[in-house]
Amino acid sequence: MSKKLVIVESPAKARTLARILGAEYDIKASVGHIRDLPKSQLGVDTEKDFAPKYIIIRAKMKVVKELKKSVKAAGSVYLATDPDREGEAIAWHLMEATKVNKTTYRRVVFHEITSEAIKRAFKSPRPLDRQLVDAQQARRILDRLVGYKLSPLLWRKVRGGLSAGRVQSVAVRIIVDREREIDAFKPEEFWVFEAELSKKPAAGNKTFRAQLAAIAGSKPKIGSQQQADEIAQELKQSNCTVHKVKTKQVKRQPPPPFITSSLQQEAWHKLRFSAKQTMAVAQQLYEGLPVANEGNVGLITYMRTDSTHVARPALTETREFISEKYGKEYLPPHARTFFGRVKGAQEAHEAIRPTRIFRQPSLIKTNLNANQFKLYQLIWKRMVASQMAVALFDSTAVDIEARHAPSKTKYLFRTSSLVNTFPGFITLYKEGRDEEEEKKGPPLPPLDKGDKIEMISLIPEQRFTKPPSRYTEATLIKTLEQWGIGRPSTYAPILSTIQDRQYVDKADGGFKPTELGMAVNDLLVKHFGDIVNVDFSAAMEEKLDKVASEHMDWVAVVRDFYTPFEKDLEKASTTAVKVKLAPVILDETCPDCGKPLEVKTGRFGKFIACSGYPDCKYKKSFQIKLGVKCPEDGGEIVERRSKGRPFYGCSNYPKCRFITNTKPLPLPCPSCGGLLSVYRLKWERCRQCDYKGQLRRG
Repeated sequence: MSKKLVIVESPAKARTLARILGAEYDIKASVGHIRDLPKSQLGVDTEKDFAPKYIIIRAKMKVVKELKKSVKAAGSVYLATDPDREGEAIAWHLMEATKVNKTTYRRVVFHEITSEAIKRAFKSPRPLDRQLVDAQQARRILDRLVGYKLSPLLWRKVRGGLSAGRVQSVAVRIIVDREREIDAFKPEEFWVFEAELSKKPAAGNKTFRAQLAAIAGSKPKIGSQQQADEIAQELKQSNCTVHKVKTKQVKRQPPPPFITSSLQQEAWHKLRFSAKQTMAVAQQLYEGLPVANEGNVGLITYMRTDSTHVARPALTETREFISEKYGKEYLPPHARTFFGRVKGAQEAHEAIRPTRIFRQPSLIKTNLNANQFKLYQLIWKRMVASQMAVALFDSTAVDIEARHAPSKTKYLFRTSSLVNTFPGFITLYKEGRDEEEEKKGPPLPPLDKGDKIEMISLIPEQRFTKPPSRYTEATLIKTLEQWGIGRPSTYAPILSTIQDRQYVDKADGGFKPTELGMAVNDLLVKHFGDIVNVDFSAAMEEKLDKVASEHMDWVAVVRDFYTPFEKDLEKASTTAVKVKLAPVILDETCPDCGKPLEVKTGRFGKFIACSGYPDCKYKKSFQIKLGVKCPEDGGEIVERRSKGRPFYGCSNYPKCRFITNTKPLPLPCPSCGGLLSVYRLKWERCRQCDYKGQLRRG
């Protein structure tokens, strides 16, 4: 009897399914996509309803040949690719590339790779969903039209080898616009006042601090030291009393379980994982890893999702775990449900959660590598916390009035405290705001309206307004999600692509556009501003959603885009002025010909070459000196790049092979004098001892 053939994308997924389905099934992996548009040509017939020309990817020829052989021998074929549009499209390509005679193809969809979910999916196979395939095909064709039509324009007008993307170019524009906000920002001076206060009579030297919140009923606007000195003089002569005390109980709800964007943001905040790294590790957890006494098992549900929905059995198991582990007081009376706030969220999908809550991180730590454990623990904690009781706080706000009798001016100081009375979910999981609350001062002393207050000291501080911050991986993903740009499967590729193309660099963890990125962005915005636009991109995503769910004609969607785009392209080809990037000349001469050296940019980043090229072909790697001595041989530590990514090593390489991926600091360790490096952007950590402290500048 012929075996039933199951085709999946990855060998890891195949191994996990083989353990679950048993000898009745033959499991094969396509190792990702097998067909795509050709690289050497557009591959889309714009005259015939944008018909795509798909070819077998050269590296997959052998795989397809073997799959065809397996299909021919099989009684039936199950396409078990990922449960999203891209997975549906891969399944369709597999069917088209391997069709033999009248083979029956069935589609099975599951959001977790567990025995129960897999067996349930194979009991209810379905036909391929052409709407999902068409939506993904429309996205691929749109991206190909933009990339292959705009890139030659960039080659002619900016520099050879450049490329443009429909969504990536919007992300670059967002970053460029923010950088220009920063450049145009003019800091303004302002002063703040903090007072150290004590209740009269003093209660055991217990003091507290309050901030100046109002002057004569209005928000303080103190723009100079002269003003600050005048106010300080009056405050020192003022009488202080408690004007108002307000105490209330505050309930803090737990956050929902992760979706793709929130996982990428939180993994950046807590683990400093890039979006690409997060998704790579999550893929491993989803497809299955060998766990003691269980074999290969999927540890989390599908990681590309925009839904916070959780299946009822998972909710039940989570509540059982909370009751057993923490007690009934930590369990709300009913399971908590969350509603998706993301545009186009598909509630049929599930949030990212562990496949078994009782599979605690500590129990499988030895089966995971460091990054797998960290991400699994983060996902596990977030899911369990989402079903735990609310955290309770006593919030006290106190207004203190300082009256200056001679001028009759009333100054208002304000202070508050937040005391946790029941930890609830924060016993297990803390968000950023919870961690910030822990940094606040001690609880306030008992205060009542009318109490006399003594001002022990007054602390004026000069400050300056700050420009908006550069986008980090987390904040850029959040912005893309809020504006409806891209979908869960696209966030990580967007961030990787704009860096790989050298349109943006990272500066202290934030994205900064390069000169090249600025030039390309300005050209695209000038001539294709209606396309390189957040509103247009969001509207296009909505149309693609309608292709997938409302039978909208994908050809009409592409045509509506392409018709005006083609006109803009023709106009730009004749009117766009060639962009000249200013050369960066160094105070260093070529050792071969004596001409000045300059910084150039190639496929893998910056390098140094002779300005006399092509007559002189001298070049060397680009290095940024950090002012730090190598701990091994005393040489200079320099920044280098590998495929666009920075790393740090000794300038005496290859004689000295010291290398590190964390940026070394010029200050010595205050504990042992060893080499410090940046740790999670805000900290400094010694490579030789256990010292870790707040990042200093110097």
